[in-house]
Amino acid sequence: MGDLGMRWSDVSGLKIMDQAMRDLDPLKVRRAGAMALNRAGSQGVTQTRRAMARQTGLSQKLLKRAMKPIRASATTLEFLIRAKGGDISLKYFQARETQRGVSAKPFNHRRVFAGSFIKGGRFPGRVDLRMNGHVFKRTDADRMSIKKQRSGVIIPYEMVKDESGKAWRQTVGKVLPVRMQHELKRLTGRAFS
Repeated sequence: MGDLGMRWSDVSGLKIMDQAMRDLDPLKVRRAGAMALNRAGSQGVTQTRRAMARQTGLSQKLLKRAMKPIRASATTLEFLIRAKGGDISLKYFQARETQRGVSAKPFNHRRVFAGSFIKGGRFPGRVDLRMNGHVFKRTDADRMSIKKQRSGVIIPYEMVKDESGKAWRQTVGKVLPVRMQHELKRLTGRAFS
């Protein structure tokens, strides 16, 4: 029978590895994880917001107000995007009046909402009704009841589907492992490369 063995001839690598393992305090590792999550999450939010603007027709400025990132910490290790908003008013989709109705761009496709209005009176001398630019449509034949017109775009729902959901998954999936590796290298004094 033969023996198979192995021994360290140069222990300097082992000493570096030993010191690096001692430096891997669980709290430090959790902080490094939070830093990696926050960096990947911030990049993911940016890409998701850009995709949402293309997908919905809303401005990035409005989406920034509606989508708030909740950053990770060493205790939570969770990055979230908290989105708010129901069915968005047509006002926010570059709405403008035409003779046939209001033209707006929900879902980034311009169309005319027949019979809707922003101002009062007859063309061409329309009068501002001081309704803050919202789009309305009459609901009764008596012409006294009006209803605010909505777009059908709901930010929390749109955020997780189609192009915006894909942008989030791709960005975070690509950035998070690289950032975690970077943080571990920094934490261990480049013992792991």
